[in-house]
Amino acid sequence: KLQFLYLIGSTHYSSIMMGYIVLAMTALGADAATIPLATFGSGDATFRTFNEKNDPVMGGRSTGNYTAQDGVGVWRGVVAIVPSLQAPGFITIQSETAEYKDISSCSGIAITARTHAPYGGYRFSFGTKHNYACSFFSSGFKAPFAVPPASDYTTVTIPFTEFTDCNSDSTGEPTKKCDGHGGEYCPDKATLENIQTMTLWAEGVAGTVAMDIQKVEAVGCAAEEALLKTTRPPKEFDVCEAKVQDDLRYNMSQFDKPIVPGNVSATESLATAVCCDSRTKVFAEPQFLYEAVQLFSQMNGTGLTTFYDTVCGIPLFTVPLGRTFADFKADTTEHGWPSFRKEELHSGNVRHDDQGFVYSKCGTHLGSYLPDAHGPRWCLDLSCVSGNLQ
Repeated sequence: KLQFLYLIGSTHYSSIMMGYIVLAMTALGADAATIPLATFGSGDATFRTFNEKNDPVMGGRSTGNYTAQDGVGVWRGVVAIVPSLQAPGFITIQSETAEYKDISSCSGIAITARTHAPYGGYRFSFGTKHNYACSFFSSGFKAPFAVPPASDYTTVTIPFTEFTDCNSDSTGEPTKKCDGHGGEYCPDKATLENIQTMTLWAEGVAGTVAMDIQKVEAVGCAAEEALLKTTRPPKEFDVCEAKVQDDLRYNMSQFDKPIVPGNVSATESLATAVCCDSRTKVFAEPQFLYEAVQLFSQMNGTGLTTFYDTVCGIPLFTVPLGRTFADFKADTTEHGWPSFRKEELHSGNVRHDDQGFVYSKCGTHLGSYLPDAHGPRWCLDLSCVSGNLQ
């Protein structure tokens, strides 16, 4: 049985049992799907042919070989120092260009593999987009990963926010990072809708490459049936001027079930139920949901982050202004939902009524107005402020 505590001065309910939060997070993630991208059994529907490539730099001495056997991709080789450069070269295995399933609703890539020797230069890339301002040899979006030597297979997950299309040719290290908000160097929707190819790299570190790969898949994906069936509330309960955006920031689109109390349709996403359905007006998304998507690590910790309306994409708050990033984190952690102050408000885009319900000027329900001893404070659902600028 779920128990809730009505917060004095608030229009939101909070669970008084951490167990509810855990159960809610489990339920939210339980239906997250995986999409197989590559397996290595010749009869598999997702079998991919990979081709090994040695260091093309003149004088390069790095060599490798690749075979698929007994359902495993077997990659062996040596990354050696290029004498003319006095720096390590690289080797790769790359899948042949093909049509891939849409992974734009997913949160990252998972590689199940094992290694037989310590090596610190593994990287994974996907797509064909080439940022020539950053790299001559490297195309697609690349991120590092590590698989410590072991006899058992392990699964390593790389969030899409770790990938960038701006990487050094000499070291493989990113020279410009994805800002976590779909910015200039982040994986774009068109690439994620069909990655076309994937590459495993060993580069920037001299050493022995000895990896067995069992599978590669996209993880944290919205279930296909949810993508097809997600609906808006009935017209008489729908306060939003349009539907919730399809590709919310902070990976909030993955929450495709309305895990809130109240009589709402099971085909509404969490954002639709909390931000648009008037039947959930007095309820919030699960407390501390921002921790499940690692909000703080996806924000600009040394600059400014703007939060946008989940429906119409107008700017609502920019943080931190008039305080530090640490202050924003402390305020949010104390309350359990992202918490904003007066200096951070985009005036004219946000309003609240005499009961403390907060709305954007587009009509989206955002959360609660909860002033405290430090002044005005808006405590809002991340689901409703994770939109993209329109």
